[in-house]
Amino acid sequence: MKMIVKGRHMDITPAIRDYAEEKIGRVAKILDHMIMSAEVELQVEKNPSIQNGHVAEVTVYTKGHVIRAREAALDMYAAIDLVSEKLERQLRKFKTKIVDRHTKVTPIAEATAVSEEAEGEHEPEIVKTKIVEVKPMSADEAILQLELLGHDFFVFSSAETEEINVLYRRTDGDYGLIEPR
Repeated sequence: MKMIVKGRHMDITPAIRDYAEEKIGRVAKILDHMIMSAEVELQVEKNPSIQNGHVAEVTVYTKGHVIRAREAALDMYAAIDLVSEKLERQLRKFKTKIVDRHTKVTPIAEATAVSEEAEGEHEPEIVKTKIVEVKPMSADEAILQLELLGHDFFVFSSAETEEINVLYRRTDGDYGLIEPR
């Protein structure tokens, strides 16, 4: 597995790099055969009003899926610990879903799983479907529509490529654009 550790607005020391590679590498072994690469981005928020200013974000690229975890703490080592724990939970949940999909579940096992789910966490499900009219427009027009609607994301057809694109508002206030390959 290829792992990249990078810093945003900060220099990465060899000690931090080694710590992040060791913690994330250990967690990544859960899906070792499926993970193609992982990116670890570390940053320190400069705003003094932000209490947990050390942020660690991990993006894991698997065969067909992208898994992302982000955590903040008072120091970078704690942020790396928190994000590795969160990533471990996400990878185990993903692995369980993949294994369940490829193995046949018996009615008894299914009933047990349902009763355990009732006791534990609520499994997220699709509760609403919305049909949107996708109009060809430029990214600038999509930003305007996003602002007018007050949403966090906007789906549109690119006027240049005629492909479906998604524009979204990032946590730093800027915009991100998702384009298909």
